[in-house]
Amino acid sequence: MELWGGIECTVNRVGDQWFDQVIRSGHEDRITDIDRCAGLGIKALRYPVLWERVAPASLDRAEFGWTDERLSRIREFGMRPIVGLVHHGSGPGYTSLLDPAFPDLLARYARMVAERYPWVTDYTPVNEPLTTARFSGLYGFWYPHQRSAQAFVRALLTQMRAVVLAMETIRTVNPAARLIQTEDSGVTCGTPATSVQVEHEAARRWLSWDLLTGRVDGRHPMYRYLRASGASDRELAFFRDRQCAPDILGLNYYLTSDRFLDERLDHYPSGSHGGNASMRYADVEAVRACEQGIRGHQTHLTAAWERYKIPVAITEVHLSCTRDEQVRWLVESWKGAEQARHGGVNVRAVTAWALLGSYDWDTLVTRSQGHYEPGVFDLRSPTPRPTRLASVVAALAHNRVADHPVLDGPGWWRRPRRLLYRHRAATPSPLSGRRILITGGGTLGRAFHRLCEVRGLPAYLAGRHELDITGATAVDTLLRTVQPWAVINAAGYVRVDAAEAEPDACRRANVDGAVTLAAACHRRGIPFVTFSSDLVFDGESHRPYIESDAPRPLNVYGASKAAAEARVLAVLPGALVIRTSAFFGPWDDANFAAHVVTAITRGERFAAAADSVVSPTYVPDLVHAALDLLIDGETGLWHLANAGAVTWFEFAQAIAAAFDLPSAGLVRAQSADVWGPARRPINSALASVRGSFMRPLEDAMAAFYTEAAHAPWFQGVPTCASS
Repeated sequence: MELWGGIECTVNRVGDQWFDQVIRSGHEDRITDIDRCAGLGIKALRYPVLWERVAPASLDRAEFGWTDERLSRIREFGMRPIVGLVHHGSGPGYTSLLDPAFPDLLARYARMVAERYPWVTDYTPVNEPLTTARFSGLYGFWYPHQRSAQAFVRALLTQMRAVVLAMETIRTVNPAARLIQTEDSGVTCGTPATSVQVEHEAARRWLSWDLLTGRVDGRHPMYRYLRASGASDRELAFFRDRQCAPDILGLNYYLTSDRFLDERLDHYPSGSHGGNASMRYADVEAVRACEQGIRGHQTHLTAAWERYKIPVAITEVHLSCTRDEQVRWLVESWKGAEQARHGGVNVRAVTAWALLGSYDWDTLVTRSQGHYEPGVFDLRSPTPRPTRLASVVAALAHNRVADHPVLDGPGWWRRPRRLLYRHRAATPSPLSGRRILITGGGTLGRAFHRLCEVRGLPAYLAGRHELDITGATAVDTLLRTVQPWAVINAAGYVRVDAAEAEPDACRRANVDGAVTLAAACHRRGIPFVTFSSDLVFDGESHRPYIESDAPRPLNVYGASKAAAEARVLAVLPGALVIRTSAFFGPWDDANFAAHVVTAITRGERFAAAADSVVSPTYVPDLVHAALDLLIDGETGLWHLANAGAVTWFEFAQAIAAAFDLPSAGLVRAQSADVWGPARRPINSALASVRGSFMRPLEDAMAAFYTEAAHAPWFQGVPTCASS
């Protein structure tokens, strides 16, 4: 069984706007991405030679220079390209899925590609034609934005005829060419009342492959629907007469692929409500509603094999989630394929999809919002940064066991808390497996412990009453007891002004404690994470500070953090040291944002510095980013803060606005009048040259409001603010 890869390459149209993932990802101008893909050891690469990109104005003015260079590079590295000609698209602007000329035009383009690259053997002329027909003809998401059974059927038959004609013309050039036909492989279940729709979708899910294999005749369960929706018998006979059975069935399977239908609309959010001509129902992810959860890769591979007896492959594996869950999903897909093979299914490959990540699929590529989902490589660094997925892919590609502590437990889709739509509360299962040791029981430590549980990462929280991190013996004893695979130091002295009078206590906690932990981790070969501060800087810079800027602290606290950075990295060069700034979080009131809300709610005046600039950091975002970097095996000094730089007064105003609170009680002040005796830098905004992984401040503020609404400290906020 091979490990393949794929670059998300959708070119879809919404109105007159085109969404091109190759441009969005920067792959358009970065041929070295192919070198990175080859370095993983993958055998084949699903790669775009898309009609819309090569011949956007006319087939007579096709430009192959870009694809010439890249296909040549793929070939040099010994990978097989699986060439895609249309990927969720409707063709260039001079055609569409409802254009009768579409099939012949694509066939003409396919001949041009085959003649130019006669050595290419594997093709996917149209990716997921059934899915594209639904999104374009039935749901109206993509061009030509139709919402009817007639448009759906027309779009589907247009694409399927194009596949047949394209493969026929390709094989006149290269008789050995193989068709790898991809399709979403999800299945629909539902309540008894929705059984008619469930049966319809059960038959529809196979329709693209049934057409190609000549199975759609008068006895087919979808025949009457197709005929009633405008398909002629002659059109359907075309597929029986000129069968074009795929050489490999490509199953694209996502956690959202399996669906559940329920007529009880009040149980589900309004966005899930839909229906057919005879009834209304909610359409939700089965993983969120069904006790049995998803069907899984093995089940879908086996079903496709038993139906067609054609070799199968998983042609897309991608998950938009935290890094641990991404790793779990990929490994589960591989194991599912192995289990299917052991059961007699001819599984050829598993494909790590979206190697470079993808953009705006959270809105089905209908809006340009810049929402990025990392893949095997993370594009939010100056150059594509390998994530933990890269080492997992490389291991699988070379038939090695992919092992990491995050694999000790199941993915979220296998845990009880996945169920959102049910009447009784889910009972969390105890987490098992190798643990993370978190030191420090304050805001940050508790946030790490909380979110580790959410992510299925077993963790042990040791507060200051249990562990003195400056005591080497105590640290060694706890490490022997907990046996962690990583240590996160969230402990320390945090009272910036009090530190001026207690420099020894500050240094002991922030420097000696961090160094003691780092040394213990060094002796055991354990990854170590610790935190520093924006207060290591003097504020003289006129731009945000980056990792390479030299620390010049103005106060005792900042000096302790600067010293800790240097000494920790000297003791343990592989440590992950994170500078951050101005915490605010939803789960306790020990932060500036909560103080602003509380003061306004009580009708009190609140003074905020209007002369000093910071980068406020939303604690949940910080924790998630730090855990991802830890799992990725990153080391050295990193800056993590939400994107944005504001004065404390501007931050206070934004908080009031987010909570719909009056800002009249907010008072502009000078830093010297708000804080003391410790001096603060006028500018301590943070930026990064290593990677920007945290969302803009305004988005973090919205999340803060939503999450804080459930916190005890928030209960005093007036009702109007929570409306």
